[in-house]
Amino acid sequence: MTKHPRRLGTAVALALAVALTPGGIGYADDARTPIAVPTVSAPIPGAVPGDRLSPVLADTYPFFSTPDDLARHGYVEQEFHLSGVADGWDQLGVQVATDVPYRTRIIVRRPVHRAAFNGTALVEWQNVTAGYDLDALWNGEAIMRAGYAWIGVSAQRVGVDQLRAWSPTRYGTLDVTGGGTYRADELSYDIFAQAAKALGGPGSPLGRLDVRTLLAVGASQSAARMTVYYQHILPKVEPVFDGYAFIVGNAPTRVGDEPVFQVLSETDVRTPVRPSPDTDRFRRWEVAGGAHSGWRGQEYRNPISVRDLGAAPVYDCALPPFSRVPVHHATAAAYDHLGRWVRSGTPPPVAEPLVFNADGTKARDGLGLAIGGIRYSQLTVPTAVSTGDNAGQSFCFLFGSHQPFDEPTLDRLYPTHGGYLAKVVLADLRNVGAGYLLPADARTNLREAIASGVGR
Repeated sequence: MTKHPRRLGTAVALALAVALTPGGIGYADDARTPIAVPTVSAPIPGAVPGDRLSPVLADTYPFFSTPDDLARHGYVEQEFHLSGVADGWDQLGVQVATDVPYRTRIIVRRPVHRAAFNGTALVEWQNVTAGYDLDALWNGEAIMRAGYAWIGVSAQRVGVDQLRAWSPTRYGTLDVTGGGTYRADELSYDIFAQAAKALGGPGSPLGRLDVRTLLAVGASQSAARMTVYYQHILPKVEPVFDGYAFIVGNAPTRVGDEPVFQVLSETDVRTPVRPSPDTDRFRRWEVAGGAHSGWRGQEYRNPISVRDLGAAPVYDCALPPFSRVPVHHATAAAYDHLGRWVRSGTPPPVAEPLVFNADGTKARDGLGLAIGGIRYSQLTVPTAVSTGDNAGQSFCFLFGSHQPFDEPTLDRLYPTHGGYLAKVVLADLRNVGAGYLLPADARTNLREAIASGVGR
């Protein structure tokens, strides 16, 4: 394994600190702990369909392998083992271990040909809230049409332990706990950074793709882990990411060199108090009507859950679940802006926040739809009441709600199909012009509106 010179003791590092930043200590570049370059295996053989419990490695396949037609878009999915030694950090940024051996996996979806690559790699911290690795931010349609490389990193114990049991042949040697010593994910921060460091130079899991921009992305629980990293650990270690996207979750308040983009659904905005104002290094978007975990993600994952877990989850929520408002459209636009922000210094557009009443509740219009925020055509030209709120068992509170209008209401709102389509197009043109919606997603909205038959 190739390694950079390391590691300064805590006392020496503190002595070399030269600046204080909100939320943590800032270090001169030569005092920041280098990120090691890990060893990356050859691509692990095996693909869907396969037998996860087979004793033959080539007969197994990657957990939650995407069913998207990658070949049609000129993409390939490959899985690798990542190994080395990692430092451990607690959630306050105190270093608790050095050079602890680890072995994990990364899953890569990338263009086959260099000409199709846009130069930006999205490195996702896999979410483990459900008890297993979840590629919550894999939006295949948007990622592949733009030419991104996507890398999912298994950094946490819960996800790795599930992998080990799911396919002992494929994953039985993985360990991110130092043999059980560090079970609170102390190694996860360094492992995540090392996965990004592995993407450059010889032996890169991206093959011959030339990465120019590295973006760290994480959703919900993963955003919270990335917040700890950015807030407390990044000031002390070598920076490897150019920008950070915190999706439907926490974001740091520390002002750092790397720009921070936070995208929240209506579900996630529970108070009118915003911890940080928009600045030239921080941007926050709030999507009216959007859910923390909406319809599109559920529809994508249901068949994968049946294949890999035996069944798709079923929920009994207080309201019909899964808002249809496309938060993933905001995420796609955010990546586009974040890359430009990193490369040219051009900050993303500011977005109006959601509006709250004096009593602290969300303001709603006569149809029950949220006021303020980014307002996609699914909300401003509604065919249903879509909100970020719900209740009930398990994760219902994250799903938002979707209650279709009855036929008399639709007829009243949209007497003709052409009139309905005109309103959708106008709303989408406004969002494209404001920078909240990519033109390709506007075209998708139009196709869906045409197919809906509303107004006929």
